Amino acid sequence: MAAYVVAVTGGVASGKSAVTDAFASLGVVVADADVAARAVVEPGQPALQQIADHFGPASLAGDGRLDRAAMRERVFADPEARKTLEALLHPRIRTWLESACRAAPGPYVVVAIPLLAEGGGRTAYPWLDRILVVDIPEAVQRQRLMQRDGVDDGMARRMVTAQASRSDRLALADDVIVNDGPLDSLAGIVSRLDARYRRLAG
Repeated sequence: MAAYVVAVTGGVASGKSAVTDAFASLGVVVADADVAARAVVEPGQPALQQIADHFGPASLAGDGRLDRAAMRERVFADPEARKTLEALLHPRIRTWLESACRAAPGPYVVVAIPLLAEGGGRTAYPWLDRILVVDIPEAVQRQRLMQRDGVDDGMARRMVTAQASRSDRLALADDVIVNDGPLDSLAGIVSRLDARYRRLAG
C-alpha cells in the first residue's frame, strides 16, 4: 500500500470527480469506489447473481448486466431495498479498494468513496489515514443533480436525503473543500492539499 491513504468523499453531485481528477493530474493514483462498484457486479461476479436472486429479473438488463437505472429508481424509493443492496455490495467494494490502494505506487494514494459516511466511516475503513470531504450547500447540490442527471426536483431531493447528512459527512473530515465556486478554482486548492499530503506521507 502507498505509505498514506487519503479518502475523498462528499454528497452526490458535490464535485468529487473534479477533485479526484485534479489529484490525478498531479500524478496521484486514484482508486475509485464507483469503478469498484461496477467491477463487483460484472457478469459472472457473485454479487450480480445475489442481486438478481433478491430483487428479481427486473434488476437485470436484456444483456444480463445490472440495470442501473431500474435499480436506482427502486433503491431511492425504498430505504430497505437500498440497505439490502448496500449490504451486498459494500464489503466487496471495500476489499476491491483496499487491494487497489495496496498496489498503488507513490507517497500517497487517493481513494474516492462517495458513501463513506453511509458505509461505516473509519470503522469500516481502518486503513484510511485522512479524510477529505467535498462539501456544497444542498440547494446547489439539487440544482447540479437536475442539470447533470435530467431529474426533477422531487427526485433530486430524494437522492440527496437518501445519503448521509452534510453534518455526518463533515464530522468525518480532516480537510474540507467547499466546492460552490467555479471548477477552475479547484486546481489551486488541490495543489495545496497535495503538498500537505506529501509532507504527511513523508
